[in-house]
Amino acid sequence: MPAPVTLIGRAVRLEPLASHHAPALAEAAAANRDTYAFTPVPHGENETREYIAAAAADQAAGTALPFAIVTAAGRVVGASRFMKLAYWQGPLVWGANTGVPPSDPGDAVPDAAEIGNTWLAADAQGSGINAEAKLLMLRHAFEVWGVRRVSMRADIRNLRSRIAIERLGATCEGIRRCHSRGLDGAVRNTAFYSVLDEEWPAVRATIEMLLPAARPLLSA
Repeated sequence: MPAPVTLIGRAVRLEPLASHHAPALAEAAAANRDTYAFTPVPHGENETREYIAAAAADQAAGTALPFAIVTAAGRVVGASRFMKLAYWQGPLVWGANTGVPPSDPGDAVPDAAEIGNTWLAADAQGSGINAEAKLLMLRHAFEVWGVRRVSMRADIRNLRSRIAIERLGATCEGIRRCHSRGLDGAVRNTAFYSVLDEEWPAVRATIEMLLPAARPLLSA
C-alpha cells in the first residue's frame, strides 16, 4: 500500500491525517458549516476523532491515504484523501481490479485513484488552498505513483464543488442518475470527473495558472 507522505507546496502542506490533528480539525469545521450540505464533515472533537479513526482503518486496508490540509503558518484548515485506490493485476485487463494491493502490499502503489472527502474551513474556501492541495495530490499521483487515472466526483446539486473540479481542467464523464443516498437522505445524482495520465501536463499548467489569481492564502 502507498506509504504515508507529506506533500509541501508554496502556501499549504498536506500531512498524513492523525489523531493529533483532531482538536484543530474540529475547530476548522466549527465556524460556519453552511457549505457542508453535501460533504461529510465531522462536528465536534469526538466526531472528529471517529472520522480520523475511520480514515486510518481505510489506510490500513490499502484503500485510502488521508491528509490534513495545513497552511504554511501551521493552521489546520481541512482534510482530503486519496480513496478507492485501484490495483490492477498483471497485464492491463479491465475487470481484474481486486481493490487490494497485489502480492507485496508494502511495495504496492495504485494504478488509479480517486480524490475525495475534501473540505475546508469556511474562511479558507476560495483562497487558492483547494487548488494548491489538488495540485500537490495530482502531482504525487501522476509523477510519483505513475497512475493512469485520477477521478473525482460530486453530488450534482453541489455546484461549488463541481465548478472547482471543472476549473482544474478535469473532464466530466457524465452524470450517474440515482447513484446513491446524499447526506440529506435524498437519492442523489452524481457527476463524475477524471484526469488521465496523458492529460496531466495540460491540467497541471491550468492549475498553476489559477494559483496567482487566487486571493492571498491564509497566513494564520
